[in-house]
Amino acid sequence: MIKIGMIIGERYEILEKIGTGGMSDVYKAKDHKLNRFVAVKVLKQEFSENANFVSKFRVEAQAAAGLMHPNIVNVYDVGEEGGIHYIVMELVEGITLKKYIEKKARLSVKEAISIAIQVSMGIEAAHSNHIIHRDIKPQNIIISKEGKVKVTDFGIAKAATSNTITSNVMGSVHYTSPEQARGGYSDEKSDIYSLGITMFEMLTGRVPFNGETTVAIAIKHIQEELPSPREYVAEIPISVEQIVYKCCQKSPDRRYQSMNELITDLKQSLMNPDEDFVKVVDPDEEASTRMITDKDMALIKKQSDRRDSMDEAMRLKKNTEQPRRQYEEEDEEEEVNEEYYEEEEDDEDYDPKIERITTVLAIVAALLIGGIVIFLIGRAFGMFRFGSADREDAKQEEQSGKVEMIEVEGKPLDDVRRALIEMGLTPEIEYEISTDYEEGIVIRANVKAGEMVDKDSNVVLTVAQKGEGTNVPDVVGKSKSEATSILEQSGFVVSAIESYDSTVQSGYVISQSPEAETAAPEGSTITIRVSQGEENAKVRVPNVIGETEENAIVILTESGLSVGTISQTNNEDASLVDKVCYQSYSVGSYVDKGTVIDIRVSIGPAEVTYKYVDNISAPTEDEDYRDGMSVAVTVITADGTQLLNTQTTSFPVPINYSGIKSSMGTIQFRFTVTTEATTTTDPDTGEVTTIEGTTMEKTVTREVVFTAEGR
Repeated sequence: MIKIGMIIGERYEILEKIGTGGMSDVYKAKDHKLNRFVAVKVLKQEFSENANFVSKFRVEAQAAAGLMHPNIVNVYDVGEEGGIHYIVMELVEGITLKKYIEKKARLSVKEAISIAIQVSMGIEAAHSNHIIHRDIKPQNIIISKEGKVKVTDFGIAKAATSNTITSNVMGSVHYTSPEQARGGYSDEKSDIYSLGITMFEMLTGRVPFNGETTVAIAIKHIQEELPSPREYVAEIPISVEQIVYKCCQKSPDRRYQSMNELITDLKQSLMNPDEDFVKVVDPDEEASTRMITDKDMALIKKQSDRRDSMDEAMRLKKNTEQPRRQYEEEDEEEEVNEEYYEEEEDDEDYDPKIERITTVLAIVAALLIGGIVIFLIGRAFGMFRFGSADREDAKQEEQSGKVEMIEVEGKPLDDVRRALIEMGLTPEIEYEISTDYEEGIVIRANVKAGEMVDKDSNVVLTVAQKGEGTNVPDVVGKSKSEATSILEQSGFVVSAIESYDSTVQSGYVISQSPEAETAAPEGSTITIRVSQGEENAKVRVPNVIGETEENAIVILTESGLSVGTISQTNNEDASLVDKVCYQSYSVGSYVDKGTVIDIRVSIGPAEVTYKYVDNISAPTEDEDYRDGMSVAVTVITADGTQLLNTQTTSFPVPINYSGIKSSMGTIQFRFTVTTEATTTTDPDTGEVTTIEGTTMEKTVTREVVFTAEGR
């Protein structure tokens, strides 16, 4: 069982739990070997005990570990320790696309397309390595604090599906392709379908198919046509709608055949959103057999008769010996006769009843066109007015960018949210304990019914919730950090929205919702509006991550900001070598004009170094060694670097070295062993013999493993 503070794989220290899912728990950990933070995904016990699943999980995760792309959450390691199966992944600070959509209700077209392009590029890299995701959905897409979009959980979905794991493991059936819903073969085009559904949700704030059970939803994916996203958001361009349609075709052969094709159309939609350039090819229709019509048959017969007559004329021309003038006269007569026969055939096709119907329809069309012209001219001169003047004025206001707020009190939240999105408004949700309304019913809105509001405005909906509430503390007028601390200590989640206000100091709370001294459910979100000061005094910080140093300087300068310290640093993302990998202010934040922005340029991943801190003991491995002997001690690394070369008669020998580039080395001991002279006497002759002592040089070698620095 995983516990905070434990070390797994002899290098990953578990720091805190940061997420959980149907199949695994995710922890933030520190990799002491490479001195960096990582995410460790640990399989839940019920899946760890399934040997078949674990086997496939390891194979797929190891395949995913070979992927390196800026739009993919990279997998670093796969391991098992004490029955705990885990994978080590890149730690991305941010939120899932699902939460981002819920927070904003729906995304703008440009933002949705931009995210789709980045997701497509990540999936394309996987497909190029023959890895299919099989579970593309907003929950598996992360938006980092720097604004980068990354796809996660590559390879894991295949392991789950191949072991018939239940749907609570595989994410939502809302995004599954028809072939996956049938349980059939799925390939790269299944990912394209799921991405199309994800795009639909980004654009509209809802999924296209819903139902009470997963089976009901799966059947809709197989049988029902995709609803038009423009039914929910009218301003979605035709090209974007057609891209979603093509991604979500029931037949894989009618979808985009590769991510590259999809990326090309997505980029074109950004440049020419209102062009209808998306082509859906139906291979069945192109190769199908068509029934021949009577008109086709008559045309074929006519052409056949003409060919026969021409063949006969050519034969006669070849066989006769009449003068050329006679040939010409016969040819002219033949042409006249041919024209006559064609006219005669046309007369046979003539139907007086059809002619009468055609005449009546032409008269009706002329009268309709005339009436429309008269109506338009009369309206221009004020002759025709329908309805009240107020209604016409309201319509004119709607056309000028305003909409009339609808009545929302007492209605279900889902219905109200859908209606507001269709009107072009963005709903914000806050909850309030209520005994007068059922849970999920809208109590009120901050905009009154009948009031004209600008499109794209935010409408705050107060929704009823049952249970005992917690008193909301008053944080208006406090700093953002102080307000956040107070609310979180009271058990609430804080959502901060920045806006300009000339009367409130920058960084301090202008208002809060729900208001102070009201009851709200514990764990619900309290929205605070934080002042950015006067609007003209602030500029938005652009994103220069991934730009060259020169481009970053230009972008920051053109934005009215100053470039501060430019330094070089190590960065694990190989794609950012010689590019900006850090900026001192977060993307999208508002700062004063002229604010100094420090940037760092990546020089690539940091080189791993090692240290050797120890007390070297005497070479007692050799039985001839005696205390007090003079010993030459040498320490050499695996790459041939000599760390120590000393002579000593006492042990242990203290040693402390750092910055070593090799992970291993050897300690060599050299010392001399001398035997004493011996004297023997022959008992018969009494002769004395002396044997001189001998000197022998002994060598002892000992291997040593160095410790990675940072541990």
